[in-house]
Amino acid sequence: MLDRVISKLHNIYSGDLSSFGGVVLDEIVAGRVRAEQLSIILYYLPSIMLANVCNAVIFVVAVWPSPNRPLSLAWAATIVCYALFHGIKGRRKRSKPQSVSARSIQRVVRNALLLGSLWAALPLLFFIGASAGGRLIITCLCAGMLAGGAFAFASVPLAAIAFTSPIFIASAVVISRSGDYAYFLVAMLMVVYTCVLIRGVFVHALQLTKRLAEQVKAEEQAHKDFLTKLPNRISFNEDIEAALSRLKRGGEQFAVLYLDLDEFKSVNDRLGHAAGDELLVQIANRLKSCARVSDSVARLGGDEFAIIANNINSSDEALAFAERLIETFGDPFIIDGSEVYNTVSIGIAMASSAGVGSDVLLKNADTALYRAKSEIDGSVQIFEPHLDTKARERRVIERDLRLALARDELFLVFQPFLDLAQNRLTGCEALLRWRHPIRGIIFPEEFIQIAEATELIHPIGEWVIREACRAASDWPKDTKIAINFSPVQFRKASIFPGFMKALADVGVSLSRLEIEITESTILSENDFAVSMMNKLLDLGTKFSLDDFGTGYASLSCLRKFPFSRVKIDSSFVREMLTDPDSASIVRSVIGLAHDLGIGVTAEGVETREQLSYLRATTCDQVQGFLISEPKAAAEIATLFGKPKASHTLAA
Repeated sequence: MLDRVISKLHNIYSGDLSSFGGVVLDEIVAGRVRAEQLSIILYYLPSIMLANVCNAVIFVVAVWPSPNRPLSLAWAATIVCYALFHGIKGRRKRSKPQSVSARSIQRVVRNALLLGSLWAALPLLFFIGASAGGRLIITCLCAGMLAGGAFAFASVPLAAIAFTSPIFIASAVVISRSGDYAYFLVAMLMVVYTCVLIRGVFVHALQLTKRLAEQVKAEEQAHKDFLTKLPNRISFNEDIEAALSRLKRGGEQFAVLYLDLDEFKSVNDRLGHAAGDELLVQIANRLKSCARVSDSVARLGGDEFAIIANNINSSDEALAFAERLIETFGDPFIIDGSEVYNTVSIGIAMASSAGVGSDVLLKNADTALYRAKSEIDGSVQIFEPHLDTKARERRVIERDLRLALARDELFLVFQPFLDLAQNRLTGCEALLRWRHPIRGIIFPEEFIQIAEATELIHPIGEWVIREACRAASDWPKDTKIAINFSPVQFRKASIFPGFMKALADVGVSLSRLEIEITESTILSENDFAVSMMNKLLDLGTKFSLDDFGTGYASLSCLRKFPFSRVKIDSSFVREMLTDPDSASIVRSVIGLAHDLGIGVTAEGVETREQLSYLRATTCDQVQGFLISEPKAAAEIATLFGKPKASHTLAA
């Protein structure tokens, strides 16, 4: 019980007003509130101290002819020295502090008590022996100091009480000893005025504290991300400015890390936005646990995070820090009882003493991130000057690509397949091209990665489906149309209805479609991609595994998914007549596929010798410039119209 009483008294001594009906504050908010309270006192302090000096001088002048002159001079000198010391000290502290400790408020209370005690000495020392005029002046000075002190320390009620109490008590003592009825009435008025003043001080302080607490919380919310509770972009920019200031003053190096989650949108599409939000919260907590105490972790928006890594003196240190962050993403996140894996790409910009501003530093980190996102998931890239040029070029391509569909700049060409057993063309692969108004014809290798990174792949993919199906509607009904699909396209559940609508619009059967995917589609998208692909399989669509043999898990993909065809990469076909290893791979792939009941297409056939070799190894289908170069849809329709179009290649 005693401990609680002592603790409550200590809190009151430190400026806590919760015992008087004030709001309960945590230490961070209380520190900000105390800073505001102290800044109000410091603002008025020089004026109040000047008033102390003037009042002391007036008193000395009033009692100068009396025998109390030496004592009055000593008392006034004490007041003047105190006032000048604290007035000048307060003048130097006019800048508003961000946070103030409880000890600072305790020091204000002690100083207020000391100053009030000095003024309490005035009536005790001089009232009884003073003339009627002197008593009047002393009474007026004490009343004025009561009002002025209460006003000056109104933001800290205990300081106001500490200042006014000694003056009030001393005045009451001497007035009661005077025996004068008029002064007794004055004493009654002083009691009333003092009570009104103290009540006004508490009302003002409680309202001020409540308003300041609400203001501080509002500022914190404005500087904090609502979902993850991390600092937001505004706070992060302020932290960068502070880090740059430390760099300029003391040479403290640091690095800025931009982090972007890889394929985060697929989590929202598969599991819903609530699961996506939960994933962001868990990622924020994981980043905070990985960062050091001196680092600043922030969420900039969406699935973008940033870290200011302080005391990083080299790019190697920054890379090591980034690699540790990436390693932590190796463990799954548990969302609604399910394991969710997510990787992160990181761009790093090193701060230097060359005077680079925060805008340039952030731009450099963003440029490095942009480059990291163009590589494999979970990549790290440190900014280098040449990256800026590449980033600008990518952004130009991205901007133009957004307009390409509307401007009808995209088009398809088709490269046919030759069935070696039937010696006829049995289908075509649709190949995307971009007719850029300045750059000319651009191949997919130059813009597909940008389309994937910006989600433009979805409208482009839907356009390819419609156009390819429209072209196939003019071909013989037994011909296939092969379309390349990006792994990113399988993130969207709308791929299925989009497929169905495109086919319905042009009247092409799903059984004529063959979707070409790479092994990354199976491996990176897991169950969601497989479920979408199974829906299409159930409707008769066929799938082929493109670039077979170039990945590290192609055989695993064959086991996971029922492909109807594999395509031998052109790099093996090109070398198979001169490189025994390539020839062995080609023969092995054909044999393995046939054992599994899967058809085989060889890409990149350019010579008769290659064609003869593939016939001899019982390859099912070939594709390449020897058969036909990619052609427009109208030319392909004409080509299909010729019986045995590849008759000259039969030998």
